[in-house]
Amino acid sequence: MEERHVIATYRLDRATIQELCDQLEPDLMSAIRHPTGIPPPVQVLSVLHFLASGSLQTTVAIASGMSQPMFCNVLSRVLSALLKHMRSYIVFPQVEDLPTVKGDFYALGHTPKIIGAIDGPHVALVPPRRSEQVYRNRKNYHSMNVQMVCLADQYISHVNTKFPVSVHDAYILRNSSIPYVMG
Repeated sequence: MEERHVIATYRLDRATIQELCDQLEPDLMSAIRHPTGIPPPVQVLSVLHFLASGSLQTTVAIASGMSQPMFCNVLSRVLSALLKHMRSYIVFPQVEDLPTVKGDFYALGHTPKIIGAIDGPHVALVPPRRSEQVYRNRKNYHSMNVQMVCLADQYISHVNTKFPVSVHDAYILRNSSIPYVMG
């Protein structure tokens, strides 16, 4: 597969995918000991495809050669492994790095003093039964409001997943660690 197709399918380049597979392999190896075990690279690639495409689990499962329940287990394992290593990938810039970060943003759009681009996309989910209504958005499906900050080089530097969709973006920002980081 050509590099541009790899990036279009998984939203990561081949080298980053290999690095991710190498880092997550110890966490995913226990699953391969089962007779129907799926090799860690297949687990990682199928989950990356799912996350990048926004497809249904069934669609990605079939494309990856597994059943939907099996893919659901793989998804859970890979996401747990990613969460375990999250702090090595999602890092808000240190104070001493801010001049460089501001310079990178200035080079993009000639806007001074920018240290991050923030948004609160809705991520579809199956809500907990006891609090289903707080996850129903104005388009009448269930989602979570995920606050993310991105640097000029498109690296994610902050994620906040503490609040359901019924909470306003401004409230999420005020109750995140970002105001404390910015002083």
